[in-house]
Amino acid sequence: MNRNKTILRAAILLIFVLVNAGILYGISQIIAYLNTGADKSTMLHLDAKRGDYYLPDVIWESVENPGRPLEPANQTRLEQDYLDAWYVRNNALFKGDETGINDHYTSSARVKLKDLIALNQTNGIKVESTTLTHHPSLEFYSADGKLAVLTDRDVSGIEKIYTNNKLITTHRFNADYRVVLLLEDGFWRIRHLEKLEARQDSVVADPIQMKAEVLEGINYYPQDSPWDTFGENFDPSVLAEDFKLVTDLKLNCIRVFVGYEDFGKTNLNPAKLEKLTRLLDEADKAGLKVMVTLFDFYGNYNLNDYTLTNKHLSGIVNHLKEHPALWGWDLKNEPDLDFESRGKEEVLLWLRQSIQKLKELDAEHPITIGWSTPEAAILLENEVDVVSYHYYRDLEDLAEAHQNLKQQTSKPVVLQEIGYSSYSGIWNGFGIGAKSQDDFYTEFMQIKRRDSINYLSWTLFDFRDVPERVAGRLPWRKNKQGYFGIIDQNGVKDPAYYTIRDR
Repeated sequence: MNRNKTILRAAILLIFVLVNAGILYGISQIIAYLNTGADKSTMLHLDAKRGDYYLPDVIWESVENPGRPLEPANQTRLEQDYLDAWYVRNNALFKGDETGINDHYTSSARVKLKDLIALNQTNGIKVESTTLTHHPSLEFYSADGKLAVLTDRDVSGIEKIYTNNKLITTHRFNADYRVVLLLEDGFWRIRHLEKLEARQDSVVADPIQMKAEVLEGINYYPQDSPWDTFGENFDPSVLAEDFKLVTDLKLNCIRVFVGYEDFGKTNLNPAKLEKLTRLLDEADKAGLKVMVTLFDFYGNYNLNDYTLTNKHLSGIVNHLKEHPALWGWDLKNEPDLDFESRGKEEVLLWLRQSIQKLKELDAEHPITIGWSTPEAAILLENEVDVVSYHYYRDLEDLAEAHQNLKQQTSKPVVLQEIGYSSYSGIWNGFGIGAKSQDDFYTEFMQIKRRDSINYLSWTLFDFRDVPERVAGRLPWRKNKQGYFGIIDQNGVKDPAYYTIRDR
């Protein structure tokens, strides 16, 4: 009996200690929360880090202040809170969601913003927008560090206006703003945001002319790592040997592909960038130019993605634009295939703003888009420098399609992909009645010489493994995709190789 009482007393004492420990822990967490402030991603109801949802370009024009200097750490906090306020505002005007307004606007400013949201909802209006660039200057910073006045010049962005869920208009905007911010509870909140002046949007650069020589090239992946050029099997010595084959074919250009996710999206992978540079180094040694296709396997096109894709674009372009082997930029591979799933206007709007960003970053190299058909290639022909298309139809119709496209544009035209699969397995009737790959290229070379067609064939090698994300799971598609090369899976040159070489 005494033993049972002892056990009971010990259990009660243990429970008492645990309960009090829990209470003390809870109090400490509350105090820590009040001292440090809420996590910003939680305030915005975001699971990702800030860099994963909104990254407009910010270039401070001036941070000089006669009184108290704006220290770098405070400048960073001010900038982050200011941009988050823009993000919250844009989100609220589009979705009618007031999440984050109280955390990023003072009491007087939030009343105005909420009134605007209510007015838009009453009239069935939604505004979807994002800013792309900011150029703030510090006009005043109080001695106690709790008041800041900015002039944010040349704020550019894109805006879509909907009435009753129907898109009415889409336009770029460019304006100056006066901004007053207060430091409250450890966060900078907007007290006043006033548009000062609308500006004329930046002028698109003059078209860049493609060099006069005929472009003759080939689309390139290493044979052992198709659609993964810059992966674990990357080997400069393999590239050097492959590029010798390309020069033996008397070609002058290769086309390579940079995956959006593969290269790290907004946080570019330095190792991937180095591999990309090494590829261009080897191409330069071989006397080859490189057409770089950007945003491979990207397909979102949402307005909220613009600052993220622009950040990715800036990193790639700034890293490569001075390289002597760079021919130019292919912004996106076959974007017209996304028209049905994403919407034609959505895709075209993303392409337009990406072209403008690309021209701002590099005014020296031509820009093109790899459309999947000659009919689609006329889209955005005023914005690009070179009109490019792909062709996988009967050769007898190629000349007419090519000439029709040339008559619609004054820009240089490039047949960016053309090829013929030598697959002869069960899913192709074992090749019965099919034109041989060599016959195909013999006929194509005749058309090319007659019509002076700039082209890049698809592709150098046959591949043993074709990823499902490229050709899907259907065997008649996947197997066919592995046999477009002019060098077979054992490294043996097909007859088409010599047809191209001896053209």
